[in-house]
Amino acid sequence: MSTFTAELVGTMILILFGGGVVAGVSLHKSKGFGGGWVVITFAWGLGVAMAAYAVGGISGAHLNPALTIALATIGNFPWEDVPTYIAAQLIGAFLGAVLVYFMYLPHWKGTKDPEAKLAVFSTMPAIKHPLSNLISEMIGTFILVLGILALGTNTITDGLNPFLVGMLIVVIGMALGGPTGYAINPARDLGPRIAHFFLPIPGKRDSGWSYAWVPVVGPIIGGTFGALFFQQVFEGENSIAFWILAIIVVIIFISAQMTVKNVKSEA
Repeated sequence: MSTFTAELVGTMILILFGGGVVAGVSLHKSKGFGGGWVVITFAWGLGVAMAAYAVGGISGAHLNPALTIALATIGNFPWEDVPTYIAAQLIGAFLGAVLVYFMYLPHWKGTKDPEAKLAVFSTMPAIKHPLSNLISEMIGTFILVLGILALGTNTITDGLNPFLVGMLIVVIGMALGGPTGYAINPARDLGPRIAHFFLPIPGKRDSGWSYAWVPVVGPIIGGTFGALFFQQVFEGENSIAFWILAIIVVIIFISAQMTVKNVKSEA
């Protein structure tokens, strides 16, 4: 299997499990209907672990453009391979979402809530405030990439790494996922959002394109800063890129604080 195919298949598995659990919890007459946030976060974490076990030995199981870009930024992955990985991840996420659609085929018509249908495919914020939502995705992906790199410094059995990354996803979801639904992965959000746009889902709403940039840009900034932070603080390698991005992050935080008074709660 090529690395392209591995990233495609791995991301497809990730979305099949992740989107599948949201569908199971959200769609009418599903056996898992009403399962709640804990079910979603655990299934997402285990889904990431299973995907990583499936293809980790072939491609490294990035399964996330934010992680791919972050690793390339600190020299742990060749830049020339970045476009190939990202393309595979987006295609895999799209195909995984299509599988979820067919998995729950009779349930779409019976579900009246268009927001629940969109949630199966992509994230939307609990309270819409773009800069705050951007920060939520930045922090979640910052700790994801930092955690993955930190786990790599421990002398543990290699076979446990995917499981531990899955548990990291669980705790991110439980602790940090409330504001935006924790995309923390541009492919995970954009690929299924495109699928939602094209699929003939009965009674669906628009695909939320005005928000779609947040779960793409936020994870890339946060993930890259997480990798640079690890390099700067854990490995002691001083980098001008770290300080430049740190300034950008601070500006985003200050800007969000200055505009938060205008936030309107989403019903």
